[in-house]
Amino acid sequence: MQFGIFTVGDVTVDPTTGLEPTENERIKAMVALAKKAEDIGLDVFATGEHHNKPFVPSSPTTMLSYIAAQTETLQLSTSTTLITTNDPVKIAEDFAMLQHLADGRVDLMLGRGNTGPVYPWFGKDIRQGIPLAIENYHLLRRLWREENVDWQGKFRTPLTSFTSTPRPLDDEPPFVWHGSIRSPEIAEQAAYYGDGFFANHIFWPTEHYKQLIGFYRERFEHYGHGTASQAIVGLGGQFFIRPKSQDAVDEFRPYFDNAPVYGHGPSLEEFTEQTPLTVGSPQEFVDKTLRFRENFGDYQRQLFLVDHAGLPLKTALEQLDLLGEVLPDLRAGFAEGRPTDVPDAPTHASLVAARSHADVKAVSR
Repeated sequence: MQFGIFTVGDVTVDPTTGLEPTENERIKAMVALAKKAEDIGLDVFATGEHHNKPFVPSSPTTMLSYIAAQTETLQLSTSTTLITTNDPVKIAEDFAMLQHLADGRVDLMLGRGNTGPVYPWFGKDIRQGIPLAIENYHLLRRLWREENVDWQGKFRTPLTSFTSTPRPLDDEPPFVWHGSIRSPEIAEQAAYYGDGFFANHIFWPTEHYKQLIGFYRERFEHYGHGTASQAIVGLGGQFFIRPKSQDAVDEFRPYFDNAPVYGHGPSLEEFTEQTPLTVGSPQEFVDKTLRFRENFGDYQRQLFLVDHAGLPLKTALEQLDLLGEVLPDLRAGFAEGRPTDVPDAPTHASLVAARSHADVKAVSR
């Protein structure tokens, strides 16, 4: 089971002080959080991709490369790589380069994003979002797996005997997660290829995600990649904790009430009841997080959002310290009773080893 954090990189006014970080401060804060994540023993750091204010992470591989140079064990990922508006050729090249620089500590999550105007900015039609995601990923897979690609599709110019460079490290492409909060077509795509499926289990009620993840698991088994329980699932989550529960509620309430996404909507109490957001004591956070698998089964990756809505860096770092204190309890809780046939989250090393094993088996037949 992998645990980590993700950031959306919003630049938001702190509602308790009226202060807004500069873009430079926000970018440096994201790097500080990634380094802190490794320090406390987390497995993954992921960044979103946005091309509009109030967000700053427009170039995820640039940031992740910088972080890779300052870390040793941290798995570097994205919480969205826009498969719809990025050229698959550029995705293939950028992430292969990052693979080499990070010695394989790389995967990525493909998604369509939640900002409609981004489509025309990059010459795309939002009404073609799903077809773009399907076609672009099909090309991306080929670019990583074939030396000379001939391609003709609907959404980009043709390719003739094209070779993406550099080639993936050890000829093993980065593992791909497909992220979605509402689209069964994306869950179907993840299942078809045997890839991971990530549900950003933050804003909507649990029942919605149970249906989406259940569908992915069924289709994963249908396509012969393993049993439904062996499908590769990731979840988002969010918390704000303090040693005393009421202190957490009192401190986080102004941030929640004014958050750009869910502020001025349901109350904090309603939101924590209906979604995975935990605001309370460390033990309340552990108990609620461990209950996730009651709804979704044993899964592979849990990422938490800790730094949005104007929370200052100092506070976000304090949250990571508290997460680090309970991380052993989370690991032990998720390990307890976990079936032996449920796989771990794929890594570069495990994918290379699995391919080598398959090659040996093929030769011995």
